[in-house]
Amino acid sequence: MESYITLSFLNDFIFCPRSIYFHQLYGSFAETVYKQSPQYKGTAAHETIDERTYSTSAHILQGMEVYSEQYNICGKIDVFDSLKGRLTERKREVKTIYDGYVFQVYAQCFALREMGYAVKEIVIHDLVHNKNYPIPLPENDAAMLAKFEQLIADIQTFDLETTPFTPLLSKCQNCIYNQLCDKSLC
Repeated sequence: MESYITLSFLNDFIFCPRSIYFHQLYGSFAETVYKQSPQYKGTAAHETIDERTYSTSAHILQGMEVYSEQYNICGKIDVFDSLKGRLTERKREVKTIYDGYVFQVYAQCFALREMGYAVKEIVIHDLVHNKNYPIPLPENDAAMLAKFEQLIADIQTFDLETTPFTPLLSKCQNCIYNQLCDKSLC
């Protein structure tokens, strides 16, 4: 039986495939075991979405569970304005638009469309700077769509025991699991 992929795994897998293993392993432990300041700030930035207090307008969907059968991905959207067809992923602070950010909104877009919603526009919103970054729709960026689909295939075939892994110091230094990982360079 094939299990589904959660939205957060897309970005996590790009950062380090092993981080998904540690997230699953330590996810039920007290957050203080593995979370650091950036993760707490990110959680705080999503409070209005998680509590569904971002908006009281009926056409603003917030924190809604979505699932894409085509890509076998599930998770929650941040905000979708059903009148404008605008999907918004909120990030505490955006320094770079990473591929993982784009792939997360692609997955949300596909899931919303499968659920019957018309997604016409995608933005990533930087909360610290109150700035929106438009993201091309998947059908308008063939290269990114191909990379997205390759990522899904890579996640589905990844095996922690047999897939070759080369740690990178720049990533290990920023990994919340570096103290727990037997491959960490820190």
